[in-house]
Amino acid sequence: MSDKYSESISLPNALNIRNISEIHQSMTLKFQDSKMLVLEVADDAEADLSFVQLVESARIEAKASGKTLRLSSPASGSVLKVLQRGGFIDAFTAEDAQFWLHQEVHP
Repeated sequence: MSDKYSESISLPNALNIRNISEIHQSMTLKFQDSKMLVLEVADDAEADLSFVQLVESARIEAKASGKTLRLSSPASGSVLKVLQRGGFIDAFTAEDAQFWLHQEVHP
């Protein structure tokens, strides 16, 4: 079993409940033998709450196993709208803002 430092995955444009199981499976396979997984989300991707829930769950799992999950670019378009509508942004910690928005938050 090879242990790579970083893997990336280009996600499909449809990031929704219909294909979230396939996205989860792809992420799990890519993450298996690497320390970091970078998610590439297209600006015009259509996301729903299931995608945000999957990513949040993956972040928790990664942190618990000493791994890192990142977005290749800040959340935008549909993903950003889901974060706003779901009230996530209002409740962001500094770590959340760094992950989703690539923002450094200073006290």
